[in-house]
Amino acid sequence: MFTNTEQIIEIMGWVGALEVLLAYGLISMNKVTGKSLFFQLLNLTGGLLLIVYTLALKSYASAFVNIVWVLVALVSIYKIKK
Repeated sequence: MFTNTEQIIEIMGWVGALEVLLAYGLISMNKVTGKSLFFQLLNLTGGLLLIVYTLALKSYASAFVNIVWVLVALVSIYKIKK
């Protein structure tokens, strides 16, 4: 079975995936825009959680995608706040 650390990392992965999917669903259904702080925060936090998860799994290609995802979200949040 899982250790406590493994369980936490697994939960982080699932929460991150759900956040990114929720953000995608909201924008796809025109419930938010790309300029929405809520949308960008979902992408940011979801991406951060997925970075931890994918690095723990040594899935470096997925980690790279999520690092870029987080950087895009950070730039977008900066522009929204500016």
